[in-house]
Amino acid sequence: MKVFITGGSGFVGRTMIRQLLNDGHSVCALVRTEGALADFDGVEEVVGDTTRSETLQEQLSGCDAVIHLVGIIREIPSQRVTFEKLHVESTENILQAAVKQGVKRFLQMSANGTRSDAITRYHQTKWEAEEMVRRTSLDWTIFRPSLIYGPGDQFINMLAQLIKTLPVVPVMGDGRYQLQPVHVTDVAAGFVQALEKQETIGKTYQCCGSQVFSYDQLLDAVAQGLGRGSGVRKIHQPLWLMKPVVAAMQSIPQFPMTSDQLQMLLEGNICSDSCWQDDLCLEIHDFPSSIRAYLQK
Repeated sequence: MKVFITGGSGFVGRTMIRQLLNDGHSVCALVRTEGALADFDGVEEVVGDTTRSETLQEQLSGCDAVIHLVGIIREIPSQRVTFEKLHVESTENILQAAVKQGVKRFLQMSANGTRSDAITRYHQTKWEAEEMVRRTSLDWTIFRPSLIYGPGDQFINMLAQLIKTLPVVPVMGDGRYQLQPVHVTDVAAGFVQALEKQETIGKTYQCCGSQVFSYDQLLDAVAQGLGRGSGVRKIHQPLWLMKPVVAAMQSIPQFPMTSDQLQMLLEGNICSDSCWQDDLCLEIHDFPSSIRAYLQK
């Protein structure tokens, strides 16, 4: 199968391409700069931008499926990097291009927690994108991963850096909100397995790992992954104090959190079923041993 992929140069995208090639698929990757995937043998690069529909004309021609991964976790309005542009407009443009150019199979990257009554703009725009996918005539499947981890991830590596550099790690609120991190290889495997499985068409999958952690437990697991004993010293910051601080500081790019991100963290990020694993026959990575493999390198 010839697969057209967007967001291929990102953290998930590069793992996805590796899985596609290993499974014998050919890959056509949309890149903004030629040579972005030069380290992959056999990947066809086409230059374009999902936020500019005019750059997508004929780019998908001859492809059998689209894997659409483009997305952001934080807006930079001064650079026109917004949820509306990267989640909604981007999805609309690639859907239209797929329909016009005869591509039938469409796999969409969404996010766990996406729903019609979402509070955050991140989840609201992910929902808008999902709804556009559902309204098309394409054979679609939507994936909603939880927190994705693996070598080169941002979140787990950030926590590891905090643990290594600070004598006490700050925690927003009580630290009891729950997370169910999923390995990037498992996410990629799910997409690739679904490509040719008819029974996955028209389904929306939550994608989580096998273990649920409170945020406090996750910090302890990362500390253990670093070889630093059984836990980490924490200081819990009251939300009534921290929410206005985050709101005031979030426009500074170097500040590590936005109000949307804080809200999503407090909501938790776990899955209510394991249909994703069952339907696609996935063997899910163990979190403690997986992070140990790259945190101690």
